[in-house]
Amino acid sequence: MKPRLVARDGPLKGTEFPLSEEEFSIGRNASNRLRIADLSISREHCLICGQGGQFLLRDLESRNGTFVNGTPIGERWLEHGDEIRIGDSLFLFLLQDDEVAAQPVLRLDDRDLSGATVVLRGEDALYLRPEKFGELAAGSQIARNLQALLKISTVVNSIRKLDALGRKLLENVIEAVPAQRAAVLLIGEVVEEFTSVFVLDRRLGTVQPFPVSSTVIRKVVQEKAGVLSNDILEDHTFNEAKSLIDSQTRSLLAVPMLVFDKVLGVIYLDSSDPAARLDSNHLQLLTAIAAISAVAFDNARHVEWLEGENQRLQEEIGIEHNMVGESPAIRAIHERIAKVAPTNSTVLITGESGTGKELVARAIHENSSRAGQPFVAINCAALSEALLESELFGHERGAFTGAIAQKKGKLEVAHGGTVFLDEIAELSPLLQPKLLRVLQERELERVGGTRPIKVDIRLIAATNKDLEEAVREKKFRQDLFYRLNVIALRIPPLRERREDIPLLTSYFAAKYGEKLNRRVRGVSPKARAHLMRYDWPGNVRELENAIERAVVLGSAAVILPEDLPEALLETEPPPGAGIPKYHEAVIEAKKQLIRNALEQAHGSQVEAAKLIGVHPNYLSRLIRNLNLKTAIQGAGQLTAPPRGVPEEA
Repeated sequence: MKPRLVARDGPLKGTEFPLSEEEFSIGRNASNRLRIADLSISREHCLICGQGGQFLLRDLESRNGTFVNGTPIGERWLEHGDEIRIGDSLFLFLLQDDEVAAQPVLRLDDRDLSGATVVLRGEDALYLRPEKFGELAAGSQIARNLQALLKISTVVNSIRKLDALGRKLLENVIEAVPAQRAAVLLIGEVVEEFTSVFVLDRRLGTVQPFPVSSTVIRKVVQEKAGVLSNDILEDHTFNEAKSLIDSQTRSLLAVPMLVFDKVLGVIYLDSSDPAARLDSNHLQLLTAIAAISAVAFDNARHVEWLEGENQRLQEEIGIEHNMVGESPAIRAIHERIAKVAPTNSTVLITGESGTGKELVARAIHENSSRAGQPFVAINCAALSEALLESELFGHERGAFTGAIAQKKGKLEVAHGGTVFLDEIAELSPLLQPKLLRVLQERELERVGGTRPIKVDIRLIAATNKDLEEAVREKKFRQDLFYRLNVIALRIPPLRERREDIPLLTSYFAAKYGEKLNRRVRGVSPKARAHLMRYDWPGNVRELENAIERAVVLGSAAVILPEDLPEALLETEPPPGAGIPKYHEAVIEAKKQLIRNALEQAHGSQVEAAKLIGVHPNYLSRLIRNLNLKTAIQGAGQLTAPPRGVPEEA
C-alpha cells in the first residue's frame, strides 16, 4: 500500500504527494503541509488524517468547500480512486500502484547515488567567479556558454508571468544543454512538495511528465549544491529504481536556484541518449543559469501572489455601490454584497427605515451578472391590494373595469433582471401565495389571464419589521418567509456606525450645495457635536433631510448649530463640546421647565405633559434627548406615557 495524492489538474498538475499517519493539511497558508497558491482555496482548507491504513478527509469550514467525486463533504473516509476537488485543483487519492503509470505525474525515487557523480558547490562555479576563467574565455565552449548566459539573462528579466518564464527558460536550457528533458521545480515548505512545476521534452516539444529522483533533489536542496550523475543504468544503486529504469535514464543533472541563500527550487535535466552525455561543463553552465533565473522566478511568484491578493480584495471590497462610509459595519456590508451579488439567490434585507436598503439592493444588482438587465423597485406599502396585484403581475384586457388594454406587470418587465420589493411585510395575504408561486415555479399569470408566463428574475425583498414575529402572528406566510430568507442581510442603523456620520454629512452638504448653487465648505465643530450625539431614529434619510434643511436655511460658509433641526439641538452635547450661549440657555430653560412640571405631577409624564401643553410622547423624547432620567429621580416615580398613544401632529 502506497497512499498518496496525485494532482490531476490545477497549479500543481503532475505532482505526487505521499501520505502517512501524520496529519496532512492543505490550504493557502505557508503553514500547511501542502500549500496551494490559489485564491479560491481557504487559508486552512482541509485535512487528511491517517488512521490504521485508512484516511479521513475533513473540510475545515472552508469558504468554497471540499468535494469528493463531485459531492461537497464535511468528513469522509477516502477510497482508492476518489477524486478530490479543492478550488481549482483536482487530486486523485491512490492506495495501490496500478494507476500510477497512467497518470501525468512526477515520480520520486529514494535511491542513493553512487558511480559517476559530481557535486558542484557555489564557490566552485566557474561562471559565477569570472576572475577564475580569465584567458580561458577565448575558448570556443566558454564563449558559447557565455553567449547562452547572456541570452538567458535577457529573456528571464523581460518576463513577469510565472508560466511564460518557466517555459521560456526551459526552451533556452534545452538549446544550450544536450538534455532530453528539463524541469523547473519550485519547492514549498517541504522539499518534495512543489508549488509549481514546469516540464519540457526536447523530442516532443511539449510538456510531458517524467520521473525525477527524490534523492537527487533532496541532496541539491540540503547541500545547496549542483549534482551530476552518469551511467545510471550500470549503477547497481538504481537497480530497484523502477521509474528511472523504465525511462532508460542514463544521465541526470540538477542544480539549486538560490535567493539570499534560500533554495527557491531546482532545475532538473536528464537524458536517455547515450550519445548525449551530460558533463561537468554543463553542470557549470546550469549552475550559472540557475543563479541568474532564481531572482526572476522569485519576483514573478511574488507578483502573481500580489496580483491575486489585489484581485481578491477588489472582489471583496471594490464593488460598485453608492453607499458612503468606512466603518467596520459598512465594510462588512460591502464584503457581504461581494459574496452575495454573483449568485442568483433570493435576498432579504432587514433594517430600520432610512438605513439604505434600496441602495444595498441596487449594489447587489449592479455587481451581479444581471447588471445590464432591468432593476425594478416596487414599494408594497404604497399601493392598494388591487393596484399592487396589477403592478406586480400585469393584467389582460377586460380583466376589470378600466382594463382597456393588456399590461405587463413589473415582474414580467424585469425578465432577466432584478425585482426589489420594499416593505414586503405589507404584502397582502391574497398576494403572498401568488408571489410564492413565482419564487417556486418562476412563472406567473396576469390578472384575468389563464396562461402561465415564465419569468427569469432575481428577487430582493426588504422590510423594517420583524417578519418572524409576523409569521408567529399569522400575518405573513411561513413558507413565503423561508423562500425570501435564503440570504439575510441586516443593515445597521446609523447610531451603530456613528463614525460614518462625518463622511455622510460632508457628502450631503456637497450634494445639496451644488444642487442649490450654494457653496458649503463643511460643518462647524459645534454642529458636528450635535450630529454625533443624536440617535437618528430616521437614520441616513433623516440625516440627509437635516443637512438639506441646513443648506437651504443657513447663510454661513459652514453649517452652524442654528441651521440644524430643533430635535438635534435638544440632544445633550458630549462633555467638553462647546455650544453657543443662546442654545445653552434654551436647553437649560427646557430642562428646568420639565423638572418643575414633573415635580408638580409627582413624576407622571402624562400629567406633566398636560401641564406643559405638549403630547406625552414629545415629552418622553425631550426627557431622553436632554438626558433627564437620572436627574429627575427625586421628582417621584416616573410614569411613561401609555403605549400606542399616537403623537399629535
